[in-house]
Amino acid sequence: MISKVKSCTLYGINGYLVDVEVDLSEGLPGFDLVGLPDSSIREAKERVRAAIKNSEFLFPIKRITVNLAPADIRKEGSAFDLPIAVGILSCSQPIPADILNKTMIVGELSLDGSVKPVNGILPMVYSASQNGITQCIVPYENAEEGALVENMEVMGVRTLKEVILHLQNEKPLFKTTVDVNSIMQNSVNSNLDFSDVKGQVHVKRALEISAAGSHNILMIGPPGSGKTMMARRLPTILPDLSFKESIEITKIYSVTGLLPNKKALINTRPFRAPHHTISNTALIGGGRIPKPGEVSLSHYGVLFLDELPEFNKNVLEVLRQPLEDREVTISRINATLTYPASFMLVCSMNPCPCGYLGDEEKCHCQPDQIKKYLSKISGPLLDRIDLQVEASPVKYSDLDIREKSESSLSIKKRVLKAQKIQQERYKDESIFFNSQLSAAQIEKYCSLGDTERNLLKTAFEKLNLSARAYHRILKVARTIADLDGEENIKLHHLSEAIQYRSLDRKYWA
Repeated sequence: MISKVKSCTLYGINGYLVDVEVDLSEGLPGFDLVGLPDSSIREAKERVRAAIKNSEFLFPIKRITVNLAPADIRKEGSAFDLPIAVGILSCSQPIPADILNKTMIVGELSLDGSVKPVNGILPMVYSASQNGITQCIVPYENAEEGALVENMEVMGVRTLKEVILHLQNEKPLFKTTVDVNSIMQNSVNSNLDFSDVKGQVHVKRALEISAAGSHNILMIGPPGSGKTMMARRLPTILPDLSFKESIEITKIYSVTGLLPNKKALINTRPFRAPHHTISNTALIGGGRIPKPGEVSLSHYGVLFLDELPEFNKNVLEVLRQPLEDREVTISRINATLTYPASFMLVCSMNPCPCGYLGDEEKCHCQPDQIKKYLSKISGPLLDRIDLQVEASPVKYSDLDIREKSESSLSIKKRVLKAQKIQQERYKDESIFFNSQLSAAQIEKYCSLGDTERNLLKTAFEKLNLSARAYHRILKVARTIADLDGEENIKLHHLSEAIQYRSLDRKYWA
């Protein structure tokens, strides 16, 4: 007797529909699993056997063959436990085949028959929706996550018995619903605020420009100047996520198993700050079973690299491609996976190993030590950082001021105003921020007058800029003009943008 149950596996951050075919035949009792299963799926045999018996069902003493089709796609994870158990039971239990054909089932089984949560429910349910499936049975803890997909009946289950009773229409399950508007409005209010930052007005200005146009930024300064403090407050002035962006981020976190407990949707921009001992694979993604790395976990958010020269040089160099393409492609023998990686790179570093370059009393670093320290940051990587700003030591007079400095809310209002201008300007383009402008689009949207062109020409020749730096100066100038509400890039906008490209000549010349 043959039965077929719809299930799903993960392929990158997307779901891939799988048919779980179960055949019961006469002969010596056995349980075979075929269709390129990994070790966790092969172990499902014992979990399924115990779960069926402990759920008060009769486990068939027959030759059982389970095929996961298509057989040429590698299947991973424990999400096939539940569909395999349902497939075996449907050979002996009266379950209509038309119900199984329109239902996707995923879940891990415990030995007592209870259903445990699995990773990647959101992309799985999306895949089911695109393939004509009308209802999905998922673990109870994953139900709200799956219910984010429109026009799909998602039902959460706690036990194998509940699934069988529902499919037999003896005890139907209730559809899970979520209030998306409530979730999107309910973003966590951070205790971090730019009003806590004393002094450093010019650095906060650079961070505001960075947030408005989604530009990469590097802060250089001595220890204790507030670089990390300001970087951690950057998400508080970034525009709020749209629902589409939240869904894309949630897919990534769902696949990696990093979705917070009892949280169906990521509704705040990610802020990732990996330690400087991170490996290439952990930063970019990959591994024996490819998973998204930190650059993808920072998608639509901030990737903060503190103490930049302390990172392995090889690790930093792998950032070049995702900074340009805003995606990461990982190639393996059996598959090529692409993960999104549209993030803002925020870096901080000291000007020398001790951090007090220029202070004769504190700094005793030798020129060759400083050169070796700074040489870990290559020219091509520096070229991809739009703004470079110097943080000066904080004075006591700045700390002793009782008045609060400008809050994140007031800065965010200006950022949102600039973002609205960009959205209107690029409504017919496939971009959202000035930092995403292509060379052709720069010619179209960043036109300069004669005076501005002469200034840029002088800066290009004197600072020995590259073509990439030339384009990035224009993008930053476009953002500064948007913050001022100006349609055209003026001389003072361009001058400010050029000054943010001078530090690499000061330290790396």
